[in-house]
Amino acid sequence: MLRANVVGALFTFAFLRFGMPMEDSIRLDEITALNQVIFAVYLVVAMLVGAFLSIQLSLPVLVWHRRRTRLDNENARRRALKLPYLLSVVNAGLWLIGGVLFTLVNFAVSHKDAFIVGMASAIGALVTCVLSYMQAEKVLRPITVAAMANDPDVAVAPSVTTRIAVFWVISVVAPLAVIIGLITMQRLGWIETDPAGLQRPILWMSGAALAFSVIAIVRVVAAINDPIKQLRRAQSEVSDGNLNVAVKIYDGSDLGLLQAGFNDMVADLRERQQLRNLFGRYVGEDVARKAIETGTELGGEERYVGVLFVDIVGSTRLAVNRPPREVVELLNEFFRVVVAVVGRHGGFVNKFQGDAALAIFGAPLDLADFAGCALASARELRTELYHTLGDTDIGIGVSAGKAIAGHIGSEERLEYTVIGDPVNEAARLTELAKDEPTRVLGSARAVFLASQAEAENWDIGEGVELRGRGIETLLARPLLEPVGT
Repeated sequence: MLRANVVGALFTFAFLRFGMPMEDSIRLDEITALNQVIFAVYLVVAMLVGAFLSIQLSLPVLVWHRRRTRLDNENARRRALKLPYLLSVVNAGLWLIGGVLFTLVNFAVSHKDAFIVGMASAIGALVTCVLSYMQAEKVLRPITVAAMANDPDVAVAPSVTTRIAVFWVISVVAPLAVIIGLITMQRLGWIETDPAGLQRPILWMSGAALAFSVIAIVRVVAAINDPIKQLRRAQSEVSDGNLNVAVKIYDGSDLGLLQAGFNDMVADLRERQQLRNLFGRYVGEDVARKAIETGTELGGEERYVGVLFVDIVGSTRLAVNRPPREVVELLNEFFRVVVAVVGRHGGFVNKFQGDAALAIFGAPLDLADFAGCALASARELRTELYHTLGDTDIGIGVSAGKAIAGHIGSEERLEYTVIGDPVNEAARLTELAKDEPTRVLGSARAVFLASQAEAENWDIGEGVELRGRGIETLLARPLLEPVGT
């Protein structure tokens, strides 16, 4: 604040000395004793009054922020948002009073000197107020962040356009207006000088305009560039996958709205990512990705798929003999292994049905060896489950063939599933597999559709008529050691 006033005072004195023609300029040794006394007294009074008012305005805000009581003092919060404006008003008031006082003192001596003093005071006041506002706004950013609480709509601040326009007026319009005024007054005979006498004030005004324009461009660029750099850094983090980033909102103008909009956008992206992850955990990542990319419509499409069904033997007895928490832990461990093994072979678990799971290979994404992957998954799953669950018995059935894969249900509630004979056949084979030494059965159709490398791990056996199908199914058994050996 002191620096802004010093700069404004320097502009004022320089204008009085160099901003007018030699005949009309005011030299320091020409200042009357009365003006000197009034200036000294008013300087002391203005400093004391300015310091007192600035402290009275700022202290409640500083105490509020220091104690971190940011939500229990609405008056201090509002004061914090208006503080740059209020401090600039204090400066404007002191400069206005001083300008009027010196204009009146000189009016009795010389109307022309009074006019020059009034014009110089106006220039100094304008420079001081603009610089003090920008300086206070920058220094108070940490407090503004807390006061706005990421809501720039509660703050009233000049827009970027307004700031640029104000600096343009001070650094371009005002000096040009003074130059035009000097030339006009010289032509009308209101000032006693010739065209050569205008060179010095015109050069001074041009130099002053250049100097202030440098200050203005530094201030304006800093005020605009700081939040833009902040947004670019945050955008880079978002591009790298960090959706927990947020920028601090310390500006109540368009830039603050831009910062708030960025935070809202990242929050929406974070929420969408969370929903997508949650959606994927419920229906499978492949199904979720397909639904997001192509949408969800009721109906399905014919696809060749591999189907694996796995079920725990005697789950009803487990629920009777073990505590519910232990049963849940067992099922979670069972499903964890199923999801991991099926995922390694390119399939996804379509449903959890109590103590059973249905896995699909070849839908919704194409899979070259859908049948071979389902058969290989069944062999690995048998081994992994017995190593993990110990004496808990299971049954695994595998089939393959043509089925309908798509969204079933209604517009309000639907699910992705696979319907067709391979699903029914795999479920029936699972029931038979519970009595098999290896606890795994496949259909010969699945083996015939599989790659040669996987088919060599299976033996084709007798044919049976599975319940509800009405046709014979050739059984295929894996080349595995019987359970318990």
